[in-house]
Amino acid sequence: MEARIDLYPTQTISGYSVRPGRALPYGATLVPGGVNFSIFSSVATACTLVLFEKDGGAPLAELPLPDAFRIGDVWSITVFGLDPEAFTYGFRIDGPNDRGAGHWCDRSQVLLDPRARAMTGRDCWGVEPNPDDPYPYRAFVAPEDFDWQGDQPPGYALEDLVIYEMHVRGFTRHPSSGVKHPGTYAGLVEKIPYLVELGVNCVELLPIFEFDEFELSRPNSQTGRLNMNYWGYSTVGFFAPKAGYAATGAAGMQCDELKTMVRALHAAGIEVVLDVVFNHTCEGDHRGPTISFRGLDNKTYYLLTPEGFYHNFSGCGNSMNCNHPVVRELVLECLRYWVAEYHIDGFRFDAAAILGRGAHGGPISNPPVLEEVATDPVLSKTKLIAEAWDAGGLYLLGQFPNYGRFAEWNGKFRDDVRDYLRGEPERAGLLATRLAGSPDLYEASGRGPRASVNFVTCHDGFTLRDLVSYNTKHNAENDEGNRDGIDDNRSWNCGVEGDTDDPEILALRARQCRNAMLALMVSRGIPMLLMGDEAGHTQRGNNNAYCHDSEAYWLNWSAMDKDMLAFARQAIALRRRHPVLRVPAHPRSDRPGALGFPEVSWHGWQPGQPDWSSRLLVGVFAGEFAGQADVVLFGWNSGWTAEDIELPAAPSGYAWFAEINVTAPTAAREPLGARFLIGPRSAIALALVPLDEGGRA
Repeated sequence: MEARIDLYPTQTISGYSVRPGRALPYGATLVPGGVNFSIFSSVATACTLVLFEKDGGAPLAELPLPDAFRIGDVWSITVFGLDPEAFTYGFRIDGPNDRGAGHWCDRSQVLLDPRARAMTGRDCWGVEPNPDDPYPYRAFVAPEDFDWQGDQPPGYALEDLVIYEMHVRGFTRHPSSGVKHPGTYAGLVEKIPYLVELGVNCVELLPIFEFDEFELSRPNSQTGRLNMNYWGYSTVGFFAPKAGYAATGAAGMQCDELKTMVRALHAAGIEVVLDVVFNHTCEGDHRGPTISFRGLDNKTYYLLTPEGFYHNFSGCGNSMNCNHPVVRELVLECLRYWVAEYHIDGFRFDAAAILGRGAHGGPISNPPVLEEVATDPVLSKTKLIAEAWDAGGLYLLGQFPNYGRFAEWNGKFRDDVRDYLRGEPERAGLLATRLAGSPDLYEASGRGPRASVNFVTCHDGFTLRDLVSYNTKHNAENDEGNRDGIDDNRSWNCGVEGDTDDPEILALRARQCRNAMLALMVSRGIPMLLMGDEAGHTQRGNNNAYCHDSEAYWLNWSAMDKDMLAFARQAIALRRRHPVLRVPAHPRSDRPGALGFPEVSWHGWQPGQPDWSSRLLVGVFAGEFAGQADVVLFGWNSGWTAEDIELPAAPSGYAWFAEINVTAPTAAREPLGARFLIGPRSAIALALVPLDEGGRA
């Protein structure tokens, strides 16, 4: 019987034993005795595999692929005898270089594999790269032998999530964090007990796909430091974790360290959502570097004008051609990979409206990429969250092509809550709509409140403390003449711009922060709070801190507002304690809830008499869960005087109890009478509690 030949070399190229490769899967994959390399380019006339030593330097070898190694538009080769821990690789592409026609091929450049599972070149955060290195990013084969120890995602329902948006580096980089490996995945693991005590059950991580913190870096005349790409919204490699966020990045172990972090978070009951940026890449516009996609197949990967320039709906120089079949395949394969290999629980899609644009840049009614993501079997249990707008003016909030799967960052929740809290007139009705899960946006489509990710602040804008401390942005430290960052902040400084020692203003600001936190936690939908908002984190009025990697912007653990932190824990616990706050349906006033209350009722100074033009709003959510009644009253007073309200009558055997009173956070827990005083610029949450024979709860 003859020996099988499909696992053996058939020829030699540049001293390496090779054979025609397998077209799929794309990227570099281990096969018996070697490594299979596969890459797509519809315009390439020739393709060369370039091998390097792990530590870089000049190419170790270059292997031109014979034409016979091409299948359709895919070039593939199996190279035998390679030690996966001892080499890195890239590709040279021959082909047309006609920029007016959209082609940027240049064989003098070594290109990064778009499917690179791991990368070297930015292994340690902040180590300045060699500006003369012509191959700054090189791919290597990542081992896939991690022991997950039986890990299973928590699998929470969307409405049960409390999301904590965070920056991996900024969370623990400050010296006050006290962790062994500050600014890393490992450092985050050390702080998991803090997240558990806070009460959040999901972290949403700002981009952790490989990016270059030195992209567009420049000396800052204001700070004396380099402006950095701190946030990471500029992807270099969609399949590779950021090595600079790993304590073990210099050893090439970033994949295992990230997986260890995910495993530890899951063990603590915390899900992991990744902020992903498929709308553009780090290559920028025609002035940007050629790293990967542009040199491989520019016209396929990007949205181009008829003149060959880049459509810039992202505000970052280019826009990916997400609905091209090849790019759709890349997006889908990437998401599957992170779910299957890293046990990721969900994704937040940055500037997701771009994923709804067609080949000519205009919106299309049924974007294939979104439909494929929504219906993919591997992603069937994965949380999908869209930022339903882009920098090109396409605003799809409430109308995002969701296919029954995508939730949305609810920008109207942010704006309406901010307006109400700062005392804008006639906002009570809008606040009620947002607290009820934004039925104006999501009821007609049957999506329900679980489509609404409610937030007051996020990474992009003021922190919560700054929202109540500044009327205008203070971005001078960005060294852009204070022109960057949005101007529509809907903030209020409570009487003094910035820092103050005035005790009355400080007390007012503290109440305003608590008012916002309570609005998040009693609202139908999915609450999301920004890292540090629970403890008074400030950026000193900077509402666009994308470029700062310094102590002034990292989370300062020694400066935490312990009173605010205690309140945040209390508000989150309130939400988790009361299922009526987490119902995945919009409440109706014409449906029975519990104890004689409808599902929702609105009130003012008198029960059943809301004044939508006032600065007072009182609401009640009611329902039955596992045979138990759950009735919660919440109220906000955005005026300057205390408001004495009459409480809805408690049924026999029940009494109202104060769960949260922003004006008196340590009030004794005892049955309330028929009336309640809501302090100025304050909020409350009460609950109906059954009484025993002695009249006690």
